[in-house]
Amino acid sequence: MTGHQERIIKRESYSSRAVISTFAAIVVALLALYALLESMLRVLGQTAWLIDPPTAAKRLSELPAGISPALLAVIGVLVFLLGLMFFLNAVVPGRRARHVIPDRRIAVVVDNEVIASALARRARIAAGVMREQIMVVVSARTVQVNIRPTSGIALDEAQIQAAVEAELDAMALEPALTVTVHLAATGVVGV
Repeated sequence: MTGHQERIIKRESYSSRAVISTFAAIVVALLALYALLESMLRVLGQTAWLIDPPTAAKRLSELPAGISPALLAVIGVLVFLLGLMFFLNAVVPGRRARHVIPDRRIAVVVDNEVIASALARRARIAAGVMREQIMVVVSARTVQVNIRPTSGIALDEAQIQAAVEAELDAMALEPALTVTVHLAATGVVGV
């Protein structure tokens, strides 16, 4: 795999942090513009728009005074949650619901919904049930196949799991997925 393919795969597999970065930059820029506006009004001898800078600095230095403890707690929790959101966005990889099919010539990235659809078709054929009786959920490392069998017809869970695993082996996805098949205790009336 070439470096160009690796960049494409990374770009398509992980979400961009541009939205949150742009949001943070806009908020900081607006606060800076507001501070500049208030400072210019102060320099020109005009009345403050909301609060003049010396008064704001004085109130910040005396912060616990004049504010109820409940309001301080709410503000503290909101600031903590905002900081936690920015921190987690920076540290946690924003993995998209996609997997990679390795190939030497091209970069192939497949959405989890497409994988789930293919595996549901394979499980449906192996179980001999209708499309509405199967639900497949694909996550980063697992595939959960849920089947509601037709009433009165026994299904072989191991056979269905083997069929789904064979389909996954043919796809050769990265990272590899483990399959779990769950047969519902209640069935549906056959067609």
